[in-house]
Amino acid sequence: MSRVTGAVLVLAVVTCLVFVLFELLPGDAAVTVLNRGGASGAIPPEQLAALRHELGLDRPAGERFLSWVGGLLSGDLGTSLLSGRPVGDVLASRIDNSLVLALVTVVVMLPVAVVLGLWAGMRVGGRADRGLSTAAVAIEAVPTFVVGVVLIAVVALGWRLLPAVSLVPVGTSPLRRPAVLVLPVVCLVAALAPHPIRIIRARAAELAAGEFVRTARSHGVGGVRLVSRHIAPSAVAAALQPMAGSVAGLVGGVAVVETVFAYPGLAQELIGAISQRDFPIVAAAAILIAGFGIAVYLAADLLALLLSPVARRAVLTGRR
Repeated sequence: MSRVTGAVLVLAVVTCLVFVLFELLPGDAAVTVLNRGGASGAIPPEQLAALRHELGLDRPAGERFLSWVGGLLSGDLGTSLLSGRPVGDVLASRIDNSLVLALVTVVVMLPVAVVLGLWAGMRVGGRADRGLSTAAVAIEAVPTFVVGVVLIAVVALGWRLLPAVSLVPVGTSPLRRPAVLVLPVVCLVAALAPHPIRIIRARAAELAAGEFVRTARSHGVGGVRLVSRHIAPSAVAAALQPMAGSVAGLVGGVAVVETVFAYPGLAQELIGAISQRDFPIVAAAAILIAGFGIAVYLAADLLALLLSPVARRAVLTGRR
């Protein structure tokens, strides 16, 4: 219950920060609309005032904040200030695209991190361990956008194996064109997997050198059975928080990848809305992204309880 309460408080803080930071941006949607309509240069003050009144931007900041929060609590995400469309409709298809990209990345990244981490941890000091550890540190040090640009230059433009731009027609699922997902997913996995790989490797190496594992081996337990029953659960449990951080890091990684590969996801819509000062879309997207990160960490805590007997006993003892 304390974790849930903390998650709600974090979401409330994010809500306040989004509004405050947006208020600090110069200009507003009225200026964007008038400039887009061809009124470049000086905008007549009376025309600007009339449009700001029409959009409700002339109300006090506190009143607009309470109005927005009230609508949010009632399930109303608001209406786009520029297009007049409901925010839910604007974000719907973009959310689907981002979720597909994130879920495919998670499905690929988690087993890759677990298998490679265990593989290196059971071969501490060997060539495989040194090579994998060095590669993990090197790749983790490279910015995501650099990895994306290199993938485009080599795989897409050089080898011509995959599309350089991940275009998805409106109303079409990215899963119908899986080729457009390959490079973005590889880019995200390369950015997010190294840290949990190193955590799992370190924990697996520690367990493999422990007395319990030596005793199990002396009793004839070895190979896959030893790893799957005695090493993997504890190693994975130790890496759950780092893996949760990697999954939550999809928020930033997806934003970069969507920009590099022109992938039509939520981050692309968010960036466009910020530049156009369309607050309802910016706020709704930010809350959804923050909610995703919070949900990931809560899920990681629950999985840690399921995988770790020590954690379960601690919880049960605390309840008693």
